[in-house]
Amino acid sequence: MTPQGNATADAMAPATPSSARPSSTWTGWGQWLALVTMTVDHLSRYIAPDAWDLGWAGSSIGRIAFPLFAAMVAWHGLFNTRNPLRYARRILVIGLVAQLPYMLMPRASDALILNICFTLSLGLTGGVWLRALPARLAAGTLGQPRLVAEAAIALGVWGVAGLWVEYSHHGLLMIPLYMLAMQHLHLAGDTLADRLKAAAMALPVLVVAGLMNSSDMAKSFTVATCLTALLLAAGAHRLAPAVPTAMPRRLWLAWYPGHFAAMALWLWLAGQLG
Repeated sequence: MTPQGNATADAMAPATPSSARPSSTWTGWGQWLALVTMTVDHLSRYIAPDAWDLGWAGSSIGRIAFPLFAAMVAWHGLFNTRNPLRYARRILVIGLVAQLPYMLMPRASDALILNICFTLSLGLTGGVWLRALPARLAAGTLGQPRLVAEAAIALGVWGVAGLWVEYSHHGLLMIPLYMLAMQHLHLAGDTLADRLKAAAMALPVLVVAGLMNSSDMAKSFTVATCLTALLLAAGAHRLAPAVPTAMPRRLWLAWYPGHFAAMALWLWLAGQLG
């Protein structure tokens, strides 16, 4: 899923000029909501006693977190960073730090699963590669043999990585599909054809969101989150006021590995005292 050759320069530039970039004030709210819903999901799954019967929290509130994280990563990769591949590497570093405490969480299976940061990082890398393809084809820098080879490598990485990362193959598709949909929704013209094309690009995001979960409740919350993110890309981002208290950068970077470490410590202490 790593871009090759001349795609790098295209991928490092924002999808739209600075003057045409959409407002990102909604992501300030999204950061708080993503951390809260993720934490609720993990507390109900790993910490809360079975007698409390909090499975509904993970199947509802908890299903907001991943599609919201994926939407923010896709949004920043498109509109807010000049180097989305470096952004993907930063996410990967957080995943590497978080992997050990993540592996200490109780699971039904002993199989090795890589945490959500790996899903987000690989997904963003795939989205960058996919976004760069039209420009490379138009410029004539990508011949058919190389296109076939890169596509085969991308499919191979997706097929193998999907066996190891959280949210599996569907999770890896979310950011590339988000990026395609958000770009078309943001740049769509006023003609019926343009609007229909943008709507068609948004449909795969909702389909994959529905396939990611088994219960109707989980599907509903995941699809509703994705639909909200797509509406923001279509213009609703203009309605979002600035968040009163911005997320501290250190808190944003440290919360994911830190909350797993805190839960791992709690579970260890509970085991010692029990």
